[in-house]
Amino acid sequence: MGSGCRGAPAGGSGELAGSQVEKVGGLQNKAGPAWPRLRLTHVLDSPAARTAKVESHPPAGTMDVFNRNIDLKALFKFSHISVSTQQHLKKVYASFALCMFVAAAGAYVNVVTHVLRLNMLTGLGSLGLMIWLMATPHSRETEQKRLGMLAGFAFLTGANLGPLLEMCIAINPSIVPTAFLGTAVIFSCFSLSALFAKRRSFLYLGGFLLSGLFLMLLFSLVNIFVGSTWLFTANLYLGLMVMCGFVLFDTQLIIEKAESGDKDYIWHCVDLFLDFINLFRQLMMLLGMNENKKKKEK
Repeated sequence: MGSGCRGAPAGGSGELAGSQVEKVGGLQNKAGPAWPRLRLTHVLDSPAARTAKVESHPPAGTMDVFNRNIDLKALFKFSHISVSTQQHLKKVYASFALCMFVAAAGAYVNVVTHVLRLNMLTGLGSLGLMIWLMATPHSRETEQKRLGMLAGFAFLTGANLGPLLEMCIAINPSIVPTAFLGTAVIFSCFSLSALFAKRRSFLYLGGFLLSGLFLMLLFSLVNIFVGSTWLFTANLYLGLMVMCGFVLFDTQLIIEKAESGDKDYIWHCVDLFLDFINLFRQLMMLLGMNENKKKKEK
């Protein structure tokens, strides 16, 4: 009985297996031979096919990167600077642009018309106007007067560059526009770096920059008696680095003064204008020396 009971399921499973084989065989006969399907599956699962699938359907994150809208206005948003200080900086840079135009006019008058040939008088005149501007308090009543002083100071400062401009033009006329473009790029980069950087992050440079100015003065006094070309060139490169540092320092110092309530944008403009002029002078002298050296070697 036990063997009969065990034999019945065995027979049933045999019949079930046979029917499954017949069904599979019928499906295979309807679909054709099995080996082409195996080869097709192998091709679809190959690395090349998987790569093609990935390329044709890139990940959603990749699509988000390329479809992302770029807000250019965010580049000029300074969240760490208050709105009033940002308005103050606009006035400072607007006055700075005015100074650049007036200084260019002064340089043109001195180089082309030769009206202001006395370099000593133009230097003393610009120094006197700067002292007068500094001594005049900033207020709404004196604003127009101080803007006139600023324009006169910028004009005489540009005229004071006349002899150096004439020397560089005599060596190679392309020195002047090259030096101006280089100065504009350097000034813009360092000024933007100071604006985007964390507040007070460059104010520690003040002591180093004053030491650099003292070292430049010492080199100049020593070179009067030594007359070394190498020392003069080293002093020019040192001055270029010091002026770049002053752009960083003065820009952040203007921000801190404005945050503390000092809104004298005219005097703050003088700081940046002097940084630009000194950078331009140092770079123009370096380019003139290098060009003159190349001519002597030829």
